[in-house]
Amino acid sequence: MKRPPSIFLSLLPLMLLIAMLAAVIAVFRDDALDGAVQVVLLVAAAAAAAIAVFLCGVEWKAIEVRIAQNFFGMSPAIVILLLVGSLAGSWMASGVIPTLIYYGLHVMHSNFFLISCCVICCVVSTMTGSSWTTIATIGVALIGIGQVQGFSVGWVAGAIISGAYFGDKMSPLSDTTILASTVTETPLFTHIRYLFYTTVPSIVITLLVYGIAGYARQAPDTQQITVFAQALKSNFNITPWLLIVPVATGAMIAKRVPPIVVLFVSSLLATIFALIFQPMLLSAIAGAAESGEAVARAKGAMTAFFGTTSVETGDELLNGLVATRGMGGMLHTIWLIICAICFGGAMSAGGMIACITGLFQRMMTGRTSTVAATVASGLTFNVCTADQFIAILLNGEMFKEVYKKKGFESRLLGRTTEDAVTVTSVLIPWSSCGMTQATVLGVATLTYLPYCIFNIVSPFMSIIVAATGYKIVRKINS
Repeated sequence: MKRPPSIFLSLLPLMLLIAMLAAVIAVFRDDALDGAVQVVLLVAAAAAAAIAVFLCGVEWKAIEVRIAQNFFGMSPAIVILLLVGSLAGSWMASGVIPTLIYYGLHVMHSNFFLISCCVICCVVSTMTGSSWTTIATIGVALIGIGQVQGFSVGWVAGAIISGAYFGDKMSPLSDTTILASTVTETPLFTHIRYLFYTTVPSIVITLLVYGIAGYARQAPDTQQITVFAQALKSNFNITPWLLIVPVATGAMIAKRVPPIVVLFVSSLLATIFALIFQPMLLSAIAGAAESGEAVARAKGAMTAFFGTTSVETGDELLNGLVATRGMGGMLHTIWLIICAICFGGAMSAGGMIACITGLFQRMMTGRTSTVAATVASGLTFNVCTADQFIAILLNGEMFKEVYKKKGFESRLLGRTTEDAVTVTSVLIPWSSCGMTQATVLGVATLTYLPYCIFNIVSPFMSIIVAATGYKIVRKINS
């Protein structure tokens, strides 16, 4: 006979998860996501399942069914993630991303260096869907340029991170955006459109702050910018024709074409452009000695689509820029999601998520308090689990039924989760995002934290917009 778990039993697997995550992150550090975190999730799932079966009288079959249901709901996201990997590889090999960076660098000729940093990173991360790629490539270059101009590394890193996480939050190619929309059962483009109501005010405030901070500065020395731009041009065929790919992708998104179709068509279009405009690069990816061989070009295009590519360009930054991982690069993320689904399924089947949610429900008396409690929960999961993917999954799973019962749309939960989790993960020194970006940029997390204006403002903006009630629909369940 099934018995509801106590709050202690409900929190026990979560506390075990947090303790083990702290241990593996301390041991594996930046490599924790390569497998250690996944193992920890499975161990925590086993603990939750044991409590459910032996202490709460839940049948094992019920746990299997719940996990299978979660898998079914996440299956479109897994396909999308694979296609996101193919798109990232094809866009890079075709020269689309280098072209965007090349033209974006010309914005740096203004006096507003910090605004330029933020805007460039906004554009690149929105096109790629990856804050990590944006920061590791153009972000590293901008840090060096900023230091030459006498800017504090904290300010420059803050502007880079703010822009990079804007795209990570808003891009239909972002794995966190896809995950948040899927776990809350919200159509992807519905989710993204709803994000505008909190994200646009947040980025406007961010740009105003950077404008004020950089206004007194002299115009930046364009020498380093010119050198980097010329390096891009010498290794890629930079042409406005390549902008057809992102324009066509944007048109498909505007027409509300299904995400899987958008990603697949965009990847194919980029591959065609790669064959036309970047034959030498494709041959280099394939390892062919001669660039004119059709077979070598086809092999290079296919490799960029699914596998790891590495080309020696003579420039260290460009080596990192052209290196892509294709579909294969998404497998660790998919592995993490699968393990998190097992943990969430065991917790849900055992009634533990419902019990924990009950604690937050006591604070959810109205619209604003509901959103505020969701923000607090998301931040807590970010701090405790040290990983944004786990935090998004747990937060969405916990409050999905609560929002339904209160009559709020799923898109409100998806937006609030993104505002609270996606953009704040990089502010936590021991999280995977915080550790990675601090290492890549060479700036300590606590050094850049005060200057990540967009990341700090976003959770508060979520609560403020909820307080106004703007575009929030509540259906009273009968």
